[in-house]
Amino acid sequence: MNHTILVTGGAGYLGSVLVPSLLKAGHKVTVLDTLMFRQNSLLECCSDEGFEIVRGDAREEDVVRPLLAKADVIIPLAALVGAPLCDRDRIGTVTTNRDAVVMLTKLASREQRILYPNTNSGYGIGQKGVFCTEESPLNPISLYGKMKVEVEKVLLERGNAIAFRLATVFGMAPRMRIDLLVNDFTYRAVKDRFVIVFEGHFKRNYIHIRDVARAFIHAIGNFDAMKDHAYNVGLSDANLSKLELCATIKEQVKDFVFLEAPIGEDPDKRDYIVSNEKIERTGFTPAHSLESGVLELIKGYRIITNSLYGNV
Repeated sequence: MNHTILVTGGAGYLGSVLVPSLLKAGHKVTVLDTLMFRQNSLLECCSDEGFEIVRGDAREEDVVRPLLAKADVIIPLAALVGAPLCDRDRIGTVTTNRDAVVMLTKLASREQRILYPNTNSGYGIGQKGVFCTEESPLNPISLYGKMKVEVEKVLLERGNAIAFRLATVFGMAPRMRIDLLVNDFTYRAVKDRFVIVFEGHFKRNYIHIRDVARAFIHAIGNFDAMKDHAYNVGLSDANLSKLELCATIKEQVKDFVFLEAPIGEDPDKRDYIVSNEKIERTGFTPAHSLESGVLELIKGYRIITNSLYGNV
């Protein structure tokens, strides 16, 4: 069954992969985005008759209301993403990451379905050797994590919604983010040949961006069976420490050197291992390994460079 889908923040890192995937699956998609990063990540979608884009702010009710009226599925991606950015703009974080989504829930009818991207950084500091499941207590530390967890609670109490607690996402995208951990470490391996690691023993889970898009499409197709629940979304064979991640990258970048030093601190205190069994029981299986994602990134970094203020 094809749907009419509203995606707020659809020109960002995740949206730039998800929106073309939704269109390819036969859905009609309207994107609402401020395009604050001057991205052109959805240009390829413009030839699709089922695609519409509106430049606007997801916090403005007068902008959102008429777009909601046409949608039967809502995917609120609009957010300031990551703890450092959220700490720099705390007011923008609260109004965009929480208040705008709460507004959506109030404006939407009970029949409209909502799919929400949470973060599994909400688990905070886990217990050594104990897998975090969807029943584990949430203990978000950063403002970013707190807003995400608050919104998930509102949505699941409202009903007719699904929340994905995403692992750390990696992989190339039309609207690229180099700051995510796998993307960052691979960039440093390719460009600098070294990285200094802090909190190297801290473990977390990982997931390819195209598998995140696949998880959304899977949930749309299996909504009635999955609704009103949260699901961890990650690679079950990739609960790795930062040092183990570096070793994985070194397998493909042989002259990569990584050293550990007692500097730096993760604002989310992410140190946990995660079980993805719940979503796997619904029939979802990731298609992209960490190793294939690193290889993809290596090729991508032959094309792009993060040198805004340099001639190299």
